[in-house]
Amino acid sequence: MTELLLIGRVARGHGNKGQVIVNPETDFADDRFAEGKILIVEQAGSQTERRIRAVRFQQGRPIVAFDGIDSMNDAEALAGAELKLPVSELRPLPERTYYHHDLVGCEVRTAEGAVVGKVTGVEGTLERSRLVVAREGGELQVPMVETICLSIDPAGRVIVIDPPEGLLDL
Repeated sequence: MTELLLIGRVARGHGNKGQVIVNPETDFADDRFAEGKILIVEQAGSQTERRIRAVRFQQGRPIVAFDGIDSMNDAEALAGAELKLPVSELRPLPERTYYHHDLVGCEVRTAEGAVVGKVTGVEGTLERSRLVVAREGGELQVPMVETICLSIDPAGRVIVIDPPEGLLDL
């Protein structure tokens, strides 16, 4: 079975021509929601392939027209659907750049080996990304900069950090 990556969720229909507003769940929305791209639409346990007929962005969210979705009623029926892409279609990233899904679930440890917690998400832009780390006592945000994130090993599911004074006390 092909491994699929969640790239967005249909928020609701838009207009009367079958377009939908998507809440993106990806760090490359322009690439993932490009015209002609075929996505897997998953809803109520079933999956359907749909080609993107047209797309435009409004306030950072894609407004997508799919082949076969031509009316307001068709679009509204997609509300809540998950939009996915086969992992095999992802392109390689530059060195020290990671897909969010590769970091979520990684254990975060200090350079001394103390366990800080597990990554539950990644926030911010590519230039200002932060790891969201669940730990005892609450959530912690760790800036993804080389001076703090000493090593990132998605395959080994471990990120080693050298936190600045006070970061772990937040």
